[in-house]
Amino acid sequence: MRYQLTETTECDFKRELETRKPKSWLKSVSAFANGIGGKLIFGIDDEHNIVGLNNAQEAAEAISRIIKAKITPIPQFVLSEDKKEEKAILILTVDAGRATPYYYKSDGVMEAYIRLGSESVIAPDYVLNELILKGQNQSFDALISDVRKEDYSFTLFEATYYERTLLKIEPKDYHSFGLADKQGYLTNAGRLFADQHIVYNSRVFCTRWNGLEKGSIFDDALDDKEFEGNIIYLLKNTADFIRNNSKVRFYKDAQYRVDKPDYAERAVTEAVVNALIHRDYIVPGCEVHVDMYDDRLEITSPGGMFDGKAVQERDIADIGSMRRNPVIADLFHRMKYMERRGSGLKKIMSETSKLPGYTEALKPEFYSDGTSFKIILKSANYSDKVSDKVSDKVSDKVSDKLNSKEYAFYLAILELLGEQSFVTTRIIADNTAIPESTTRRYLAKLCELELIKADGKNRGKKYYKV
Repeated sequence: MRYQLTETTECDFKRELETRKPKSWLKSVSAFANGIGGKLIFGIDDEHNIVGLNNAQEAAEAISRIIKAKITPIPQFVLSEDKKEEKAILILTVDAGRATPYYYKSDGVMEAYIRLGSESVIAPDYVLNELILKGQNQSFDALISDVRKEDYSFTLFEATYYERTLLKIEPKDYHSFGLADKQGYLTNAGRLFADQHIVYNSRVFCTRWNGLEKGSIFDDALDDKEFEGNIIYLLKNTADFIRNNSKVRFYKDAQYRVDKPDYAERAVTEAVVNALIHRDYIVPGCEVHVDMYDDRLEITSPGGMFDGKAVQERDIADIGSMRRNPVIADLFHRMKYMERRGSGLKKIMSETSKLPGYTEALKPEFYSDGTSFKIILKSANYSDKVSDKVSDKVSDKVSDKLNSKEYAFYLAILELLGEQSFVTTRIIADNTAIPESTTRRYLAKLCELELIKADGKNRGKKYYKV
């Protein structure tokens, strides 16, 4: 009989209890305690077949004894016995720990483990540092540095704070906001808000790629910028880069002009804010990456979910407020860049759903692992179906009858007809910025080639798909 669970980040199988070389399973105990918890199931082989244990009671006593001797500090765990087809198995449930890191110790060696996929691996130095801070109930941004506030300027921070709150920053506020201590030494958060670039990892790399995949920066990048320094500077310039490399199309209904941007502006702001305040600044040589393609926008930041669980395995509506950098988050809340209650991802979803012509295909996607977090926003104006349709028609019917300008005009017509049932000369001219006289000439040619059809006369003429 096969056991129904599969080996995952939160579950591990062992055929038998190894007591002479217990590291084979104790490293998973360390990893579970350092992460989101998990289960070790003894009596299951590599093919998930139930083989059982000869003496479950003896094995349970050995597991408890070995954990207490070789894992420090001792994690919270529960042992339970189960029987399948008269075969006994032991389920060791390890809780996510608060006193991280939890080390495996033996022969003078101390090693902390984390889960990476279905494996338990030694925690890299930067992860170990974050586990130490977590265990001490501290955060990177609240740590005091050896940098004095008087040696740096905070012009952008103070100006932005006044612009968004109508309140002036007083000297005492730097201490009360968690940016400096009473002796005038900056916290890491204070260093991030300084005008000068004094936190090396405080950087954002932005690229607008030509097409749907990454290529060479020199050959396939339409725009490429690197920003470094003050965290507000990074937010503003990253948002500007995305805005400058996005399009806002529009169409006219009976009474109004309706704008249709590639991305909802508030969703973009929330995504960039999320990347800057929840990222892991401890990872050496890292930065936030913004990659724009024809069909999507991807924002990738160092560090996964703070509680360790993959975001794609969770219900976005139920994710609470867990902040890796609470000092930075508090200041961004004060400046009204974000809400306090951990609703950023939900805000991205709701703002995107307000886009004209929204469908489930445009729903944002979120992905995280142990080292990174990614947000993917879909372009509301991209349609590969239109491109395929145009390519087929041009190659099959009019490859030698449409020049490049007429081809682009035809593509624009099909995009508009994908949003509404018909178009007029005025609607087309407004959306393509082509003079009406030229528009009428192009339309006449497309009708002649039977690529579109017309109904009506003069100014009341309407154009439809064939």
